[in-house]
Amino acid sequence: MEFWKMNGAGNDFIVVDDRQDAIPDEKWPEIIRTVCERHMSIGADGFMVVKKPTYGGDYKMLFFNSDGSMGEMCGNGARCICRYGYENGLAGEVQKVETTAGLVTGWRVDRRLYRVRLNDPCNMRLDGKAEVDGATYDCAYVELGDPGIPHAAVPMKDLKNFDTQTLFRLGRKLRFYKDFPKGANVNFYEIIGPDHVYERTYERGVEDFTYACGTGTGSVVTVLTLLGKVSGKNVRVDMTGGTLYIDVERDGSGHVTDLFLTGPTNIVCKGEITDEALDPSLLSM
Repeated sequence: MEFWKMNGAGNDFIVVDDRQDAIPDEKWPEIIRTVCERHMSIGADGFMVVKKPTYGGDYKMLFFNSDGSMGEMCGNGARCICRYGYENGLAGEVQKVETTAGLVTGWRVDRRLYRVRLNDPCNMRLDGKAEVDGATYDCAYVELGDPGIPHAAVPMKDLKNFDTQTLFRLGRKLRFYKDFPKGANVNFYEIIGPDHVYERTYERGVEDFTYACGTGTGSVVTVLTLLGKVSGKNVRVDMTGGTLYIDVERDGSGHVTDLFLTGPTNIVCKGEITDEALDPSLLSM
């Protein structure tokens, strides 16, 4: 099974092409859990499978979390797969990618920089609260797309210096918070300057902090734009793995019409998955 290993601002993925439907759908979770486990195999936050398009895109992207569960979409993953699509001749400099959460448009800005239009924000609650261990936290909620990718946006003072283990425990509790019907990716953030945000995301399906989260970044900036705390134009978001930029476009009534994510991509390596922990028949694409 041939693969590419890629990352977008440190959010890393394994990408394979299965447009020939060589692997039965029910086998992917086993493959993904095995090869995404760090130290034991290649290791990655997520796994993307390229499939033939079915509703007007250049190709379809199936996104899986590292635990084998299917995700609705992934912003950094979409940017990486747009580069994969361009460099493998699946699409041009502007492309349409089918995802579980809807059609995503991507643009090649230069060799490594890619921009995608994220799925539309919906099911928003800007003034939410969450009570954890006797403390109350501001906790906005946003879903992107349909079915929506669930995100909680939680302001946190002195986030860069916040104790990692304490933040991990809080992130895990909020990820399973009772008010979130599908669970949520938990995005802690702090405004550190004009249109400048620092963010850390505890991701559902990874069950840990990742170096970056594209849809989480888009959700946080959407919340802050609607609350009037950032302009929504070229908002810089710094994370452990690098920097992403978000643009939020609105109509005259303030309704979000477009949400764009721009950032770097990196092709780490290309090769063949030969993991001996897997049945060889699963790797004979």
